[in-house]
Amino acid sequence: MPSSPPQSPITGRQRVVQVCLFLVAAISIFGGTLQMFLGQPDTTPRLDNVHRFMAGVYLSMGFISAWTAVTIRQQGTLVYLIALGVAMAAVGRLVSMSQVGLPEPAATWIGYLVPELVVPIILALAHRSPRPSA
Repeated sequence: MPSSPPQSPITGRQRVVQVCLFLVAAISIFGGTLQMFLGQPDTTPRLDNVHRFMAGVYLSMGFISAWTAVTIRQQGTLVYLIALGVAMAAVGRLVSMSQVGLPEPAATWIGYLVPELVVPIILALAHRSPRPSA
């Protein structure tokens, strides 16, 4: 049985991307599962339906992020698309805060927002190809 060629060691940049992706995966899998189970309490069937649908999207983002982290050596554009998804989630949170206000306790919601704004930047910067030296 032919053996596959040995893989090169993971680079420091890939490790940073991998850690960020595992963080996104853990948050998404935990949060998506919790929201799927809890639903939208004290609301209309329509809002609960939308809430649980989005919980499924959130949960699936966790599985996709985990798979991407495990296979980081083979990944390209997918890392940028995941970073975009996280950034757009942050934009949604910012729009909500501007339209209906900051939920209480404010520190908790700001604590959610900050990583949603920072992690996509770290992902994109760490994943970009290093410039060739002159």
